[in-house]
Amino acid sequence: MTPAEMESRIVRYGDLHPCKTAFIDAHTPGSDQKENFTIIGGGVSESPDQHVHLAIPHGFNIGAAGQPPKCRNSLHSHRTAEVFFVLKGRWRFFWGRWGNAGEVVLEEGDIINIPTGIFRGFENIGTDYGMIMAVLGGDDAGGGVIWAPQVIEDAAGHGLVLGENGKLYDTKKGQTLPDGLKPMPLLTDAELATFPEPTSADVVPHYVARYWDLMALADKKPVTVIGEHGRLRDKPGFEVALMNRNSASDEMHSHPYPSVLMPMRGHWRVSWDGGSATLAPGDTMSVPEGLMHNAVPSMSGEASLYHVVATGDPAGLTWKG
Repeated sequence: MTPAEMESRIVRYGDLHPCKTAFIDAHTPGSDQKENFTIIGGGVSESPDQHVHLAIPHGFNIGAAGQPPKCRNSLHSHRTAEVFFVLKGRWRFFWGRWGNAGEVVLEEGDIINIPTGIFRGFENIGTDYGMIMAVLGGDDAGGGVIWAPQVIEDAAGHGLVLGENGKLYDTKKGQTLPDGLKPMPLLTDAELATFPEPTSADVVPHYVARYWDLMALADKKPVTVIGEHGRLRDKPGFEVALMNRNSASDEMHSHPYPSVLMPMRGHWRVSWDGGSATLAPGDTMSVPEGLMHNAVPSMSGEASLYHVVATGDPAGLTWKG
């Protein structure tokens, strides 16, 4: 594969296209400053304004959220896995019907595999613009977002209406629901009762991994963070591993499914038969299935990289109760 062909599969951090109208809470005070990014796959945006950087199916989606301090993402749920690692800043993740069932604070490099089937939200509690990188299970990312009823009700007061087709309509711009299209129905009490309310003690030990723990575990070989045999045991349709300077190898290898390289710290040189490229923190590189390649740090200093590879498993439920 030529360098130009591979470069087309790299999304540079500085080239990311933000969308400020991606979801129903885009006008709601407290959430109206967030930026969403769809990097690989179709994502779950409800807005036609969302830019898709790389539409090639991988078996999972890669996205990101950027938010200034005190900005939050409203309570929602997914039918497949939602994994985040903190690229920049300090973030609070919270969950439950009203967001008060449990919470955890994540620092840079920490990773969370948020259980499916629960309402979750997150906010930047740092002092500067923060960035979290996301992996969503499945090529269709579970068919969209399920919002807590109060989120839909609050949004209507600020001009945004979500149609039952999963698309947003902004009444402040004169938009209305097309003839015959009904608004997205609110979840009923019976439906809401099916959403678990796990505590922090239920979630944190089994769904959160700390960066510096992973760095120590990756001293000899890459550590599988999320997977059937990972530190966070799960089969969400993909595996996530962390490698650092000590566990990186120049041995060429390939995967039977597409994989993605996402540097956390340091610069990494990725080589393949036909060329090489250097990645920096925040860059995202898609590696085709079957392509022989390697990734090693190209500069001195701290170096770490998250690696995501599809497994071919159904992107099913991950909450074990």
